[in-house]
Amino acid sequence: MRLRKYNKSLGMLSLVTATVLLSGCDSALLNPKGQIGLEQRSLILTALGLMLIVVIPAIAMAIGFAWKYRASNKDAKYTPNWAHSNKIEAVVWTIPILIILFLAVLTWKTTHSLEPSRPIASDQKPLKIEVISMNWKWFFIYPEQGIATVNEIAFPAHRPVEFKLTSEDVMNSFFIPRLGSQLYTMPGMQTKLNLIADEPGIYDGISASYSGKGFSGMKFKAIATPDEAGFDQWVAKVKQSSLTMDDMAAYKKLAQPSEYNSVEYFSSVKPNLFADVVNQYMSHGKHMATQAEGAVMHHEGMQGMDMGDTETSHKGAEE
Repeated sequence: MRLRKYNKSLGMLSLVTATVLLSGCDSALLNPKGQIGLEQRSLILTALGLMLIVVIPAIAMAIGFAWKYRASNKDAKYTPNWAHSNKIEAVVWTIPILIILFLAVLTWKTTHSLEPSRPIASDQKPLKIEVISMNWKWFFIYPEQGIATVNEIAFPAHRPVEFKLTSEDVMNSFFIPRLGSQLYTMPGMQTKLNLIADEPGIYDGISASYSGKGFSGMKFKAIATPDEAGFDQWVAKVKQSSLTMDDMAAYKKLAQPSEYNSVEYFSSVKPNLFADVVNQYMSHGKHMATQAEGAVMHHEGMQGMDMGDTETSHKGAEE
């Protein structure tokens, strides 16, 4: 009786767990609101369906064989000398090979068509947003509008958005699950991501790569406005802020680690701030290289002086 109750409880727990997990998938990856997310969902479901062509028959045959050849079934055919079947070998090899070939071609095509840096075909000009991941918040720059925000972005629905991404510190990952295509941010490097929202709404953005103790609070909101007018109203609201980001000193102050940072608006932003953040590591690298080169030249000069002193002492001894 206890074993039956245990099995029943375990079954209920598994059912609840599966329901929770699947509902989480349905609310994001399997219920996308953007063109890229839809194509990625189609790829996931297609690959899953192809794999189930092998998995489902294998499970069904395992259950069927166990039932047919159970100990109590005296009518099952007993063939102890059976060892090989060309027909079975042909089936178990041909079907998986065809599926793998199909998946290879599908993956090759979608890898190129869904390349994150590839622009989205549209009759509208893409909106440019520059993204800098910090510890532990997201800093967004609108270079054409001359504004910046923390942990909130907005863009019109049905208009492509071109993201340029980098990191102030550790490597991170930018991800809006309903729109698709998570992409890494790395210090001293720039990556590109193109997305589009097919429906207006407020979508959750997250960090998809663990980056320390404040990782769980590193979230932002992506607002897809119904039209350009809604986006212009949001820009006007940001420009009313008293905060500004006019120099690197203000940026470095913001870049200090903070957890569960609230939304902030900056009515103005230093021109080319994103490029300065990327290049700060390159400049540091050049400075280190210059120091190393100077050290080598100094070492060679000291060696030359030592050789000259040695030669002089030898000449003095000879005299």
